Amino acid sequence: MSELYPHLAKKTVAYLDKTDAQRIDYIRSPRWLSYPGADDAIKRLENLLTEPLKHRMPNLLIIGDTNNGKTMLVKRFCNQHKPQENPDGDASIIPVMYMQAPPVPDENRFYNAILELLFAPYKSADRPDKKQFQVIKLLKAVGLKMLIIDEIHHILAGVMTKQRAFLNVIKYLGNELQIPIVGVGTQDAFRAIQTDLQLSNRFDRVILPRWSNDDEFLNLLCTFEMAIPLKNPSNFADEPAVVDLIYSMSEGYLGEVSRIMVAASIYAIDSSAEKIDKKVLGKIGWVNPGNRRKEPRN
Repeated sequence: MSELYPHLAKKTVAYLDKTDAQRIDYIRSPRWLSYPGADDAIKRLENLLTEPLKHRMPNLLIIGDTNNGKTMLVKRFCNQHKPQENPDGDASIIPVMYMQAPPVPDENRFYNAILELLFAPYKSADRPDKKQFQVIKLLKAVGLKMLIIDEIHHILAGVMTKQRAFLNVIKYLGNELQIPIVGVGTQDAFRAIQTDLQLSNRFDRVILPRWSNDDEFLNLLCTFEMAIPLKNPSNFADEPAVVDLIYSMSEGYLGEVSRIMVAASIYAIDSSAEKIDKKVLGKIGWVNPGNRRKEPRN
């Protein structure tokens, strides 16, 4: 059957036998699409995970605009390194831990978040130093090899003294556990880390820029086409006007591209068009990110 639908991946073709509702559920479900920038970032994370132990472990900042695929990338990496059962030990093995930075740089909230991820009992009123001791003991017990902190730019939401104190906590954890710390955030994440010169020297950077309207963007759309079960080919490679329109609608943000493709695919099924073209794109009521930020008028 796959030879009848050369525009689709073999796995995708199987969904053409499903009902429209099932196809739409599949289209709405999250999926990983490989592209060079993400593949390179995951390779950097893999190399960091196998870094030999030393007192000052190297760290990494993954920087990109909001809605440009950072969180999906690190969660993909975490899914490749899931917790493992440890029947001979007292705790599961957790090679990689993903967490979000607290909304303000607060040591107590930070430790609370880690303890909750470990399902460890604690008292909110306990002193930070007691929680710190508990966190370090537990993270050693589970064999943690990497801590990923998303939204790390939240550090800047506090006064300078709070920022420095929070950065000291991160530095101390990295030193004590001898693990790399991965920070994920916007360009403000870089500014946040730069407030501690000693810590900033340990962070390399991976930047996920907004997409340009070039061959890589076209390849991305073709990858989407292969992964979405529509019966007719959209032929993005032969439709530069459609590619230009999707780029304009998304403004080069990966998350926006994904949402556009999902909305357009659902409309294409409902309308029996079974492909994405300018007419379909014009029917989904899309407002690009720039216009969303404008103040609404009566």
